[in-house]
Amino acid sequence: MESSGPGIARAVAGPLWLLAWGPDRPPPPARRWIKFRLYAIPLALLALAGLALAAAEYLQNTRGTAFPVAVLLGAGSVLPVALVFRRPLLAWRIALVMEVLGVLGRGPSEAWPWNPVQIIALLVVLAVVGLTQRSAVTWVATAASLAPIFVFAGSTNPWGPAVLYVAVVLVADTVARRRQSHRMLAEKEELTALERARREVLEERARIAREMHDVVAHHMSMIAVQAETAPYRVPELPESAREELAAIAGSARSALADMRRLLGVLRAENGETPRAPQPGLGEVPELVETARRAGMPVTLSMPDTAGVPAGVGLTAYRIVQEALANAARHAPGGPVRIAGRVHHERLELAVRNGPAVPGRTPPPLAADGPGLGVAGMRERAALLGGTVRAGRDENGGYTVTAVLPFAAPVRPDAERTP
Repeated sequence: MESSGPGIARAVAGPLWLLAWGPDRPPPPARRWIKFRLYAIPLALLALAGLALAAAEYLQNTRGTAFPVAVLLGAGSVLPVALVFRRPLLAWRIALVMEVLGVLGRGPSEAWPWNPVQIIALLVVLAVVGLTQRSAVTWVATAASLAPIFVFAGSTNPWGPAVLYVAVVLVADTVARRRQSHRMLAEKEELTALERARREVLEERARIAREMHDVVAHHMSMIAVQAETAPYRVPELPESAREELAAIAGSARSALADMRRLLGVLRAENGETPRAPQPGLGEVPELVETARRAGMPVTLSMPDTAGVPAGVGLTAYRIVQEALANAARHAPGGPVRIAGRVHHERLELAVRNGPAVPGRTPPPLAADGPGLGVAGMRERAALLGGTVRAGRDENGGYTVTAVLPFAAPVRPDAERTP
């Protein structure tokens, strides 16, 4: 019980500070009224002006207040209502001051020390404060507003108006709590839906990873095993064939390693992806050498590529990788020329392969256009703000050209993340 006193004091001190000096943020306007405010605001101001004149006339008739003072008191009576929907705390502060000033010149025949307009205005202000502020702030403001009633209306019955004020604030606070509960429930449902969608994405990624592991990885493993064991199963193989099989086994093992990294990405949650080094322009010569060992006549010309960002280098590597695979499929035996240069803060890349050697006719392109490899190259380049063009040339070969800027342009409709 000893600690309840300081706790109550802290609970009251915070709302008191907010009511007296705290920031007064305007509540968000109701969407249903936004389209009517062009007409509602002038009509409301006109009505408030009429109520101010009515309050001034009441003060003149019942108290004999001078006209300038009566006008000022009448305007002060309705001013909180004019401000309450934009600055509810400021409106309450003015209404509290007017509770004290409103009793000036009270006549002995008056049963109530405030004019009727001021009483209604205070009810409106307390109702809006109850709808827009925290419960603690609302009830502290209500208690502060009731104090002048018991001070200045002690000779009459102050309990009737006090009960009316408390009832209005109770209804407003209940409505505010109900709105807050609905808002929190909607936010919780939205978070639940996002979590459900995230879980579905993770489950689909896990399913794809299982399929790739059970089907593709199995076949790649079998290729590697068969290529490695062929020299032992077929002892009469010449040395050149043994080297080819060793190269096939190495490529299969490398593909399996890449696939394991991809499966790790698919199975990762919360962004905890594997952080193995990614290939870049520095690995392109090794990629070209692997293609040469497979029998492809490849020439590489890529001088002065220092300072290329890692993301651009990775995209260039994947484009060269896919272009070499396409050349092996569609132009078997034909020469391949790879050229790249840095020009105006961008990497320009070209992979050209000649037509297939006689007797090794390449398969025709699909009727519906390029396959997934070309689409993947374009998607990678688009992420950097670059472009990729691919198609047959006039010599019967195939050309892939890419322009990869070092800094992607900022689109006005996209949010940038650090």
